[in-house]
Amino acid sequence: MKEQWCIPPKANGAFVCAMEDILTVYKRPYDPDKPLVCMDETSKQLIKEIRQTIPAEPGIPARYDFEYERNGVSNLFMFYEPFGGNRYVSVTDRRTKKDWASQIKELLIIHYPNASKVILVMDNLNTHTGASLYEAFPPEEARSLLDRLEFHYTPKHGSWLNIAEIELRVLIGQCLNRRIPDKQTLEREVAHWQDQRNSCHAKVDWQFSTEDARIKLKRLYPTLLT
Repeated sequence: MKEQWCIPPKANGAFVCAMEDILTVYKRPYDPDKPLVCMDETSKQLIKEIRQTIPAEPGIPARYDFEYERNGVSNLFMFYEPFGGNRYVSVTDRRTKKDWASQIKELLIIHYPNASKVILVMDNLNTHTGASLYEAFPPEEARSLLDRLEFHYTPKHGSWLNIAEIELRVLIGQCLNRRIPDKQTLEREVAHWQDQRNSCHAKVDWQFSTEDARIKLKRLYPTLLT
């Protein structure tokens, strides 16, 4: 039996440097003028039923046939403000640099128009850079967006440090763990889930600190020779 894990490297200065940077950002006091937003992505295989589902009855769950029809894949962008209790999820056809840039523009202009700066935590992917903004928008617009962002990247093999990943797991468990036939249905279901979560301002109680890391993850820190 085998299990898939994200295994961090041993004694790696680059890993612990990025990890401690993220943990330091998470310790900052909440500031609505400079909200902390964590960003992550996932995909959803769209599945059409080819036979009629049998509805649930008292004591009997709904039943669907094991056969199905693939109907493409949609991408989901998750932006989650863990200490403010807000999240914004968008469904797209692709996850290119321009798609990411468009999501960043919407984040700044629509969701945080009055914030002087958004502290953005995300995985270190080649699409998640300021260069993507310049490839999507005129230089003046790209620069104005970039000036309102402060990037912090999780280390490679350290995506567990991205709190948006936790919220994605909630989305998958509560909304996406079933067959969804098309993009329109996916958008509707995700929007309903988002509104429900935002209405109760569901937050994360992040407890892991730099001090904890230096004890529990001591093996990841380089050994200094004297």
